[in-house]
Amino acid sequence: MMRIAIVLTACLTVSDFAAHAQSTAAASGRESHFVSQSRTFFPHNWVRGYTDFSVAPSHNEPDLGRCMFPQPAGAGGAASTCTAYARYLFSGYIEFQPLGRTLARHFFLFFEPKFSFGRNIPQLTYTASMLPIAFDRSIGIAFQLPRNFELRATQHQVDWLGRYGNPLGAADLRTNGPNGLYATFGVRWSFGGYGRQGAPSDY
Repeated sequence: MMRIAIVLTACLTVSDFAAHAQSTAAASGRESHFVSQSRTFFPHNWVRGYTDFSVAPSHNEPDLGRCMFPQPAGAGGAASTCTAYARYLFSGYIEFQPLGRTLARHFFLFFEPKFSFGRNIPQLTYTASMLPIAFDRSIGIAFQLPRNFELRATQHQVDWLGRYGNPLGAADLRTNGPNGLYATFGVRWSFGGYGRQGAPSDY
């Protein structure tokens, strides 16, 4: 729980810092905005992103792929300890682009965390518990290209939290989490202005 609290606090702090910085820049007027855009380090909107909190209603819980369904008879029924069906999802996406000049201004780092909480078994048990289940995250580096294209290298992995770090009986599939551990190289195209408002290194 301490680890979860630290990461959640860090995400919220970065988001609050970014929002405060943007508000200050907007209030300073057109001239100061131009100056901040041209700074070599930490230009306007060098930290940007969003946070999201979602609640899944009963009978709609996300399946994290850890537990068998239906669970075998030997799993204990409603008393089974394999309950990795989330009620709450806390997620976000943050980009860090600290350089505002030279070719390096087109590089940025990104971080996409997602925390899952809950204790449910479909058709057997539905609760409002916030028992930690998993920390799913993607991190990577990207390079901006003309016409809203980006080259992106991404690494993804999942850490099971709390009791899910140990075997959970007959219903436990012992998976590596949603999508497991992987790395990808790809190209992203954004259109309609999506994701580029205020970015410091537009072409």
